[in-house]
Amino acid sequence: MNTLVIVLIAAVVLFGAYMVYGRWLAKKWGIDPKAETPAVKYNDGKDFVPTNGWTVFSHQFSSIAGAGPVTGAIQAAAFGWLPVLLWILIGGVFFGAVTDFGALYASVKNEGKSMGMIIEKYIGKFGRKIFLLFCWLFTLIVIAAFADMVAGTFNAYTVNADGATVLSAAAKTNGSAGMVSIMFMVFAVVFGLIQKKLNLSGWKEAVLGIVFIIAAFAVGMFFPLEFNKDVWSYITFIYIFFAAVMPMWLMKQPRDYMTTFMFICMIVGAAVGLVVAHPSMNLPVYTGFNNAKLGTMFPILFVTVACGAVSGFHSLVSSGTSSKTVENEKDMLKVGYGAMVLESLLAVLALCVAGAAATNGALPAKTPFAIFSSGVAGFFEMFGVPVHFATVFMTMCVSALALTSLDAVARIGRMSFQELFSVDDMEHAEGWRKLLCNTYFSTIVTLVCGFILTKIGYANIWPLFGSANQLLSALVILTLCVFLKV
Repeated sequence: MNTLVIVLIAAVVLFGAYMVYGRWLAKKWGIDPKAETPAVKYNDGKDFVPTNGWTVFSHQFSSIAGAGPVTGAIQAAAFGWLPVLLWILIGGVFFGAVTDFGALYASVKNEGKSMGMIIEKYIGKFGRKIFLLFCWLFTLIVIAAFADMVAGTFNAYTVNADGATVLSAAAKTNGSAGMVSIMFMVFAVVFGLIQKKLNLSGWKEAVLGIVFIIAAFAVGMFFPLEFNKDVWSYITFIYIFFAAVMPMWLMKQPRDYMTTFMFICMIVGAAVGLVVAHPSMNLPVYTGFNNAKLGTMFPILFVTVACGAVSGFHSLVSSGTSSKTVENEKDMLKVGYGAMVLESLLAVLALCVAGAAATNGALPAKTPFAIFSSGVAGFFEMFGVPVHFATVFMTMCVSALALTSLDAVARIGRMSFQELFSVDDMEHAEGWRKLLCNTYFSTIVTLVCGFILTKIGYANIWPLFGSANQLLSALVILTLCVFLKV
């Protein structure tokens, strides 16, 4: 089957769902544009920050569009492309987008509280403790999996046949992508400071963001950083520490805003490439209920596809950070429902790019990220983009997918740890409780535990991540059912 047909069907279904079902939910739930949001009511310049709707959308999409939609969709294709496509569309429309939108709505209507605190209100304190503990442990898994993935992507060294560590063939590309990523962090802070001072919006904000993106790539292309995996791991954890403790407006929001432009270019490049080249889907339609490598389709298909269809992690972003920055309830539809259906489209594109790269029904012997990255880079080369730039751009994009989720989950992990030990009257709480709830202490504990888990390796952590992620989404859906019923 032609991949162009698959992409068009997916785009129509997802856009139609947003326009019809998403709007119906917003009307049914009673979205009130005149209501005061927590961001406005509790504006503290750090976590609660009233923000433009499209900037919040950029934060939400960048944070949730992690490794899942690419890795999951491609790995699950072992069962055939049709089951994967059906679950991405059905799950994305009726489960994933509803969960993300519902978690955002519930949090905004409950003064910006996280899902754990909402559970305490509607279910009880014990339920809150168990949920927050599970959330915190889950964030450790995400931190470990994605940090290991990022460090591996930027790694400039490999081990040759003699057992010696030498520069790899992709050293310059990986080093350039790593330098671009660091410059993104630096320019994000500058962007945040300028935005805070001048309060730019619309085309002015977009132009400034694009200028910083071009500057970051210019520096990275000419000054690659060729470090090994361990060094990049240390750099990654230093970055997410600052991202977890710094005010949202200073680093997280501007970085997500800039990254969204990159993701849009990546998605457009993949979509246009599939339209122009319209390659055939070379993967089998259906391979059977049992797979020798993955196991049975139920439940492995759903666990593997993960974020492309439904994700519990998304609800933590919706209720943990996005709900504290939405300045108007009317923005919740595009932030909650819209960001998720766009991620589902990304998952479909990843499936089609992988299907086009397959030979005789088998995927190339590469990681899912490498398959997607090289496939879309090939499309850019077809349009006349220099090979090195296209490769660096896509390496940066796939690493940014993980990085933008990493900085969000580090912040959420810190907040979950704090909420786990917090009480209503923290002013008169015991000394040990104040220590555990301290922003810097809770962040360090969270990141140290995550760093220890990276030693297990991404490949060993990912199956655990997928299972925990789906369990978390089920818990959130149950909580939302109670909230909406009450």
